[in-house]
Order: sequence, then C-alpha cells, then structure tokens
Amino acid sequence: MRRLGFVVLALLLSPSVAAGQQRAGGLPAVPLTRAEATDYVESSTYDDVVTFLNAVQDAGPDIHIGSFGYSYEGRRLPLAVWGAEAATAEAVRSTGKTRVLVMANIHAGEVEGKEAVLELLRAIAAGEHAAWRDSLVVLFAPIYNADGNERVRLDNRPDQLGPVGGMGQRPNAQGFDLNRDYMKLETPEARSLVGLFTAYDPHVTIDLHTTNGTYHGYHLTYSPPLHPGTDPAISGFARERWLAEVTRTLSSEWSMWYYGNLPDFEGFEGPRGWYTFSHQPRFGSNYEGLRNRIGLLSEAYSYLPFDERIAVTHDFVVASLDFAAARASEIRRLTDAADAVDISGSELPVRAEHACGAEVEILMGEVAAERHPYTGERMLRRLPVQRPDTMLDCTSFRGTETARVPAIWIVPADLEPAIDRLAAHGVRMSTLVEPLTIDVEAFAITRSTQAEREFQQHRERTLEGVWEASREELAAGTVIVPSAQPLGRLAFYLLEPRSDDGLVAWNILDEALEGSTRYPILRASRVPAADAMESSGNPRAGSE
Repeated sequence: MRRLGFVVLALLLSPSVAAGQQRAGGLPAVPLTRAEATDYVESSTYDDVVTFLNAVQDAGPDIHIGSFGYSYEGRRLPLAVWGAEAATAEAVRSTGKTRVLVMANIHAGEVEGKEAVLELLRAIAAGEHAAWRDSLVVLFAPIYNADGNERVRLDNRPDQLGPVGGMGQRPNAQGFDLNRDYMKLETPEARSLVGLFTAYDPHVTIDLHTTNGTYHGYHLTYSPPLHPGTDPAISGFARERWLAEVTRTLSSEWSMWYYGNLPDFEGFEGPRGWYTFSHQPRFGSNYEGLRNRIGLLSEAYSYLPFDERIAVTHDFVVASLDFAAARASEIRRLTDAADAVDISGSELPVRAEHACGAEVEILMGEVAAERHPYTGERMLRRLPVQRPDTMLDCTSFRGTETARVPAIWIVPADLEPAIDRLAAHGVRMSTLVEPLTIDVEAFAITRSTQAEREFQQHRERTLEGVWEASREELAAGTVIVPSAQPLGRLAFYLLEPRSDDGLVAWNILDEALEGSTRYPILRASRVPAADAMESSGNPRAGSE
C-alpha cells in the first residue's frame, strides 16, 4: 500500500513544516514532529503520526507505509517498511535479509520511543543509514497503543519530567496493559502484533519504553529475553554480545545498564541486589525469546528531560541497528539453529525465580522535585549524580520447577479457547482424521487455586497434581500439537498445566476445569503416523 487509506491533512496538526513543501531535488520536505515543533511541550497524536509517515514515504521512495492490524477502537496500526520493495510480508520475507522490528508506544504515556522512531525515519528518507539496507529490512511500528495515545492528560505519568502538554495512558481502550497480553491475547492490538510476528517473522524486535522506579544514575536501561526456558544461544547472544557492544559504543555520551530496581519496600525478603522485572512471557521481549527470536527492551529514564529521553532512545536504536547490520548473517544462523532444535524429551522450567549472581557496581542517582507549570503537581528531574554502589546482580532467572517436554499435546476438538490461542500464536497443529487409541499421560488435579487479587481483570489460576499413564481412544478431529516445531517452546508454556503464564494461569480453561479432576489436555511420547493427521497450521507463515 502506498497510503494508509486515511484522509490525510495537508499540514500537521501542530505548528510544523507543511508536508507538501519541496526540498532539494524536488522531493517533498518531511515535517517536524509535534515534539520538535512545540519545543518538546507536546507529543504526536495519532493523526500527526499518520501524516508524518505519509510525508516520509513521499520523501523517501524506499519507505513503504502499510498497517498490521487494528486497535480496539478501530484505528489502523501503521507500519513503515524500509529495505523491501513493498510493505507486505511477502515482499519483506522474499528479500532473504535479516528483519528487525522497532516498535514504540505500547504504553502510550511513554512517548519518547514514538518520537525517536519518527525522527529516525526522517533521517532514513534523507539518505542517512543507507548501508543498513544491504543486509536489513527494518519495520517500524511507532504507535502500537493507538487508542491509549489519544487519551491525553497532563497527569497520566505522575513524576515524569514532561511533556508538560500531556501524554497518553498506559493501558489500551479496554483497560488492558498490552505488555501483559502476549500470552492470553485478549486485545486486538496483541493479536495484530502476534499476527505480524507470524507473517513477517522479524528476527529481532526492539521495544521502546520509559521507566521510573529506583533513582539510579543511568540514562537508559535495557533487557534481553529473561525466561530461563529460552534457547540459551538466543539469550546469551543478546545479553553478552549485543547489549554489551551497544553499551560500549554509546558510553562516551550515555550511561546504560541492565534494567532493574533496588527493592526497599516493606516485606521484601531477598538479598540486597539489582532486580530486573519478571521472567514471564506475558512481557514482549521474553515472549519473543520463546519464539526463538531476539527481543530487546529499551527503557529511557523517566526523570530525564523529554528531549533527552528521545535522544538516548534514538541513539540506542541506531547503535542496535548498526550491530544488526554488521552481524545480519550470524543473526539468521542463530535463529535458524534455534528453530531446528527438537525439544521433545527435554526438561524445561515451568516456574522460576531471580538468580542473583556476583556483585556488580550499580550507578545510583538523585532527583530534584519541581512543579508542573499547568497542574502544580510534582515532577522529578534527574541530577548529574552517579554514585557507585556494590550489590548483587539479580538480572537473570533460574527454574524452580521443571516439566518434561512431550512429543505431542492432545487437545480435544471442543476446547475452542485453547485451539483459538494456539492458532493466533501461529503454533503448528494437526487434526486426527479418524479415531486413534494410544498411550498418553493425563494430569490428575489434586488442587486448584486462584489468586486473591485481580490482575489484568483476571484472578490467576494454579493447578497442582501428577501425571498418570493411561490408554485413551482419541476422537476424530482431536488436535495434535507437536513439540518438534519452531514454536515448540511457546507451545510448552501455553499448554503445560503448571506453567505460570499459560492457558491455565490466565483462566482460559476455567470452563473446562469446572468440577473436573483431570486437566483436559493430554500429552504423549509418540507422534501419530502422518497419514492419521491433516495439517491445520503453520508456525512461520510465508517463505524465504
């Protein structure tokens, strides 16, 4: 598509440069972002972003604008593609190049990633970073939480240092946090994004955020995939090579380290250390790791001025794309190798805890309070203080309970909520064409409990029990999910009854579990003969 299909105004809805003006060489000029045009008082609206993207497309013939789905309120989610002949998945995958997705605004109060992406696209349209195109296709999704972006309030991010003209809200229009919806897929935005992962299959995703929390001395913190069940080559490459090199590259201007906080709240019982966020794949970068892809989380510091948050985010993305371009073939080999691993028979963790390693030096910082000029509420400004403090490094995880990966999971045909989620994630499945009697294991439930507190409109469920051998006759139409597939790790965490982030945890199987003493999904150590099944899904849509 050459246009998003919107009615586009001739001018941005801010006092910026007109999109139709001409620049040198007869190409249209690309406007300023709303942030730039208002001296960083405001952030871009949805219409601003759409208008800007179309202006970038007009100015840069190699940039193609499309969309990858819809928000809850029906806004199309824009996607800019550079390095392919069109914005379609087929055009992108047919290049054979390494594919990188840069996404922003999953939390619509964290707006610097959105502005940084727009500025980078303008630079690309002007001919900068041309060398990336030799080895990369870069996809840009600058305004993922489009509905939340339009709910501007001056107090949406308490204590954050601007933009003082307001910013959007954290959740989407349904009230869901999109960065907790990667597994349960309750929002159209999450289903759209996971559909993008299946169709375009980016080898790398860079997810742009803003963080507050502990008063530290860094400009930006980051994270690789954290789930201990991730292919170790994927997580090791991201942590030990990618993020380490980006840190060295930018060290003369910006201080960066692994995302974390120093817990000091009442009731915390762990050792003193720098603790990262949860390992669960409900978070994007962890989810991407379980798809055998590299997920990188970027968190600009909330107490930096708005323009500095944009600048450090922009530089992190540029340095990351430099790294990806230089190692594009290696990245493809790495992900291809992970896809080829047969995990059946192995033990993978279903639950995990922080793994605190050696002591590290963390730069602690200070902030000063000032008043919002229009509300009088407190804002915090980072001071140029970096105070080294030694503590344990608690930025990785270890499994506390494991389960054996079967050859197959067996899902009854009437268990539609489970089958729907598997299909939406792109997991490969087959169906039995006739009844089949085989040896299986069934999970006998000894206890089922739910969390007392609601989280994301759910009370998370936990099952306890034991696997017991059985011989079962499976009906025609029963769905078979093999673990020997590229999305085998993801299928494991969705389907295992003890998974702390799967279908059970998110109440998706509650109706089937009501009054039952047996988990409805079986597992087996033998794959039925190929002629007994017909395929009903593909884990990686398209072809290379």
